[in-house]
Amino acid sequence: MQVFTIRFVFALMLLSLAQRLGAQTPDDSSLTDSSYQSVLSELVVTAQRSAAPRFGTPEAIDILSEKNIRLQQFRTMPEALSIMPGVFVQKTNHGGGSPFLRGLTGNQTLQLVDGIRLNNATFRYGPNQYFNTIDLFSIEKTEALRGGGSVQYGSDAMGGTIQVFSRDAAFSEKNDWGGEALLRGATQDMEKSARAGLHFGSRRFAFTGGATWRDFGNLVGGDSTGVQSPSGYEEFDFDLKGKFALSASATLTLAHQNVRQDQVPVFHKVRLENFAVNEFDPQKRALTYARLEQTLNRGVWQSLSFTASLQQTEEGRRSQKNGSTVVRYENDKVRSLGFIAQVSNVFGPRWSANSGVEVYHDLVNSTRTDTDLSIGEVTTKRGLYPDGATMASIAAFSLHDWDLPKWHFTAGARWNSFVITATDEAVGETRLEPSALVGNGAVMYKLKPHSNVFASVNSAFRAPNIDDLGTLGIVDFRFETPNYALKPEHSLNFQIGYKLLKNKLQGEIYLFRNDLRDLIARVKQDTQTMQGYPLYQKENVESAYVQGIETAWSFSFAKDWSGQGNLTYTYGQNITRQEPVRRIPPLFGRLALDFAPGAWSFNVEWLAAGKQSRLAQGDVDDNRIPEGGTPAWNVFNLNAGYEWRFLSLRLSALNLFNKDYRMHGSGVNGYGRSVFATLAARF
Repeated sequence: MQVFTIRFVFALMLLSLAQRLGAQTPDDSSLTDSSYQSVLSELVVTAQRSAAPRFGTPEAIDILSEKNIRLQQFRTMPEALSIMPGVFVQKTNHGGGSPFLRGLTGNQTLQLVDGIRLNNATFRYGPNQYFNTIDLFSIEKTEALRGGGSVQYGSDAMGGTIQVFSRDAAFSEKNDWGGEALLRGATQDMEKSARAGLHFGSRRFAFTGGATWRDFGNLVGGDSTGVQSPSGYEEFDFDLKGKFALSASATLTLAHQNVRQDQVPVFHKVRLENFAVNEFDPQKRALTYARLEQTLNRGVWQSLSFTASLQQTEEGRRSQKNGSTVVRYENDKVRSLGFIAQVSNVFGPRWSANSGVEVYHDLVNSTRTDTDLSIGEVTTKRGLYPDGATMASIAAFSLHDWDLPKWHFTAGARWNSFVITATDEAVGETRLEPSALVGNGAVMYKLKPHSNVFASVNSAFRAPNIDDLGTLGIVDFRFETPNYALKPEHSLNFQIGYKLLKNKLQGEIYLFRNDLRDLIARVKQDTQTMQGYPLYQKENVESAYVQGIETAWSFSFAKDWSGQGNLTYTYGQNITRQEPVRRIPPLFGRLALDFAPGAWSFNVEWLAAGKQSRLAQGDVDDNRIPEGGTPAWNVFNLNAGYEWRFLSLRLSALNLFNKDYRMHGSGVNGYGRSVFATLAARF
């Protein structure tokens, strides 16, 4: 606690210094600078479910643009998040990547695609691979809202919300065709990728689509790590989006996204846990949605939108122990139906609102077969989850915004109700009906046209899901029974922040504390037994807190030259267990220098993380975390690009000094010294 107090005081000093820097503007004429106007015009959607200037939003929210992804040649969506302020990415395997927001990940953070929940009824506690089922070549931008999102989007946003936006189709006054083709490769056969896309725009119809093929070789680490085998896999993706102008005020969007990955190894299971084979095969996600948007402009009624969606995921898991003739294959499928209705109102020149209802229904099918290769015998057993389990939710929300000359206020509320059913042979039918009521509020004071300070509070919840109920009956050396009184987990996130936006200097700093309660954990039921096994039940018994500091700055100090950096410190404590919260990221940050003369672009970056030796008992027992904690590391990368007419060439040299390093909690080490190259054509 003393360490955090020191950092808290240091952060307040930074805040004071930033305010002084902001006050040193000689006159407001500098505010007309084009770079200032460019950043000022950055719009974010996730914080209020409608477009608003990022600088004027009283929340900690940042943007990852398609331009950033292109220049630095990120391999996957999770890896792309690694440069975003306040976002830490853990990789259980090379085909995974789980973002941490304010110390939380898995089913305690929310992931969205075009406003539709990626999280479903089987999202598990701790790191998972599902964010990697998004094709980064199809993405236009990504927003990370840290510390909020539950009022806006519902369950799971206890640490925050990450939303990706797919490329949009654009109308045109004349028939306008275009497209792209891309080839990418890496040294040591770590990647071969190809992408082809086509777009069309007219006054009444617009279309965009593409297909991606990827072949990833084994990940090669630095120095003494070498080839991490098996870790490579194959992937095929395609996406389609069409927009129809039904009238001058109504638009219909139809979209489909499909991602399939095959034979994705879990490296640390093979290396450390005596498995001959342990892999995901397949890992699939398909999202189809229709969205109708109607502009009204009638009194207080501004616009309406309706979204109907179908998302289907499939996760196959194949495993075989060394020396065993038995191959286990598990397969889980989740079908998620969704419906969202939203209305935007303007009640006056300074008061606007977004309100609506959301309905989701998830159906889970889960199977398992054990095949004895020596005799050809196939045995069917219960899957990881009760087959046919369902989770349904209905919610109503309302978000309000008041923008005054010197003050900016936001407030909102959401009510969410769930019905969860699961049937198991050993315990019969389980039915839970949890509900939650959450709210948020923020106030921002505009110190000057180029700086503001704000405070916000966001309450959040995570409803128990099928993953919480799935391990029923005999599991390992225990017998689990359902708890019909299981409630949602809750959090309350407080933060204060400062934002500065001048013509050459941009910065932000946030101090936060997130109080967590009613956390779900397994509890042994004293001396009770069932069928000779000790009896366990999941209960809302734990509480914890996570607090920390986030800061990010950028500065344009000469023509074509700019620099940027961010730093995040997180401290988490489980009050119930009197130990650190599991998997808390270490101190981490990034410094980068950019030079962009004409058609050229250059970027050199330093990525670093401190040692993480504050470990929970679960971390100590985790074979992915070295004894004594994850060591500190420093990595330097170099990126370069050249644009010529419709062609572009990009080169990235990673880990220039070939250092061994590992993101805390990961099951693989990071890239060793390597080069990635991309040749792209746009027409």
